[in-house]
Amino acid sequence: MPENTNQRFTGKKPTHIGIIMDGNGRWAKARLLPRMAGHRAGTENLRRVIDACIEFGIPYLTVYAFSTENWQRPSDEVQGLIHLLGEMLDSRIQELHEKGVRLLHIGRLEQLDPATQDKIRYALELTKANTTITVVIAWNYGGRDEIAHAVQTMLRDRIPPEKVNEELISDYLFTKGIPDPDLMIRTSGEMRTSNFLIWQSAYAEWYISDTLWPDFNRDNLKAALEAFASRERRFGKRTPQDEQEHYAG
Repeated sequence: MPENTNQRFTGKKPTHIGIIMDGNGRWAKARLLPRMAGHRAGTENLRRVIDACIEFGIPYLTVYAFSTENWQRPSDEVQGLIHLLGEMLDSRIQELHEKGVRLLHIGRLEQLDPATQDKIRYALELTKANTTITVVIAWNYGGRDEIAHAVQTMLRDRIPPEKVNEELISDYLFTKGIPDPDLMIRTSGEMRTSNFLIWQSAYAEWYISDTLWPDFNRDNLKAALEAFASRERRFGKRTPQDEQEHYAG
């Protein structure tokens, strides 16, 4: 278990961090390695980032592992990513369990092979009572697909239109029971949300790191946390200082 250094952060910390783990392919290309070598390095790095989140006392972490659009990639890459998922669950689940990690999944499992589905369900069941940190794996996940699924389910449940509000929609999303992210991180310098937690991140702070995901380490995460702590979150409201300036002007 990493040394607890929560006291190093005296400012506000996010309850929930979402990460778009981008840059695996470019990391491999820069090293003249096959693309899958980058994905493998990225998978290994997830363990280190989970350790850093535990160290800094972050209760929730959601990582974008495989989007609904990723099925359009070459079949050998898709199968390689599925293999890496199964391999990670086989080799790391006991270690994560011993660290107190609770694993959750958001997205659709139907397109995965039955053996991988079983591995995911086993991991969720094994870790369901853990309380150190909740790690949510967004696999075969897309924000628009999630909202469409919520609407379809509400229609099947015959919810009257006048009953539909933001709270009800949130209860029908894959993330029901999970607090909305406060901080969204994207690695590799890209400036896109890429269909990730688009409902839940409506008021999240964004932090863009130029570091490629396999190289994103504890210090990069700490920099993101420090940036978050320095920001004033308004949620569409005015601060007292804004009010003073308004009436003074």
